[in-house]
Amino acid sequence: FPLFLQVTCNCFTISNGEMQDVGVGLYPSMSLLNHSCDPNCVIVFEGYQLLLHSVREIQIGEELTISYVESLMPTRERQKQLMRQYCFECDCPLCQNQEKDAEKLAGEEHAWKEVKDAVNEVRYPKSKEEWKLVLARCQNLLRSHKGHLPDTNIYQLKMLDCAMDACINLESWEEALYYGSRTLEPYRLYYPGFHPLRAVQLMRVGKLQYTQGMVPQALETLKQAYNIMKVTHGTDHSLMKALMEIKEECEAMMRIQ
Repeated sequence: FPLFLQVTCNCFTISNGEMQDVGVGLYPSMSLLNHSCDPNCVIVFEGYQLLLHSVREIQIGEELTISYVESLMPTRERQKQLMRQYCFECDCPLCQNQEKDAEKLAGEEHAWKEVKDAVNEVRYPKSKEEWKLVLARCQNLLRSHKGHLPDTNIYQLKMLDCAMDACINLESWEEALYYGSRTLEPYRLYYPGFHPLRAVQLMRVGKLQYTQGMVPQALETLKQAYNIMKVTHGTDHSLMKALMEIKEECEAMMRIQ
């Protein structure tokens, strides 16, 4: 048991280019970094290579920190996961102030609890038929709770993300853009400053805008993604290079128009 606990505490979830989990790896040197719910560094992956990037100016002697848990969770959920998995309580300013918890759980409680349960039940679909079932479930819940849950509710936000993913996998680009566009304001609220998840979401929405012929809007969205990603991923990252390619295509289209 102690060995299992040590491995669990010192491993990192490996993510692909779009920040989806694809595996777990041990990176001993990075395991020395301490946690903060408002960290000054982020971790991204290039294949199996782990990259650490600072996301704000760090003072001489200041400790480097990363977040061990998903910052989107309310304070109580973050604390429970940190205690369960890492055996400590966080006393950072975000936890002390319980900042943004009210927005995260805004709306009618019975509605967000139903959406939370539905989101937790979704397993990554492996076929188009499974994606169709996921999308239908998302559509029904979003429709039935319209007016009862704001898009800033974190479970509503996860449902919108899920619907967007389903539409992309089903190649329903217009509907994917509809759901993706609704996530941008909550992402800006919950991932302020430089955060890789917001950069990736902006890139995804920008690509969808481009496929729908919304070139000026796409260019603006992709510029926002670029400004964040150059900090969170660095200019040599493969995702950054893909972003720059589509951004340059948009700029070329704008010149023609």
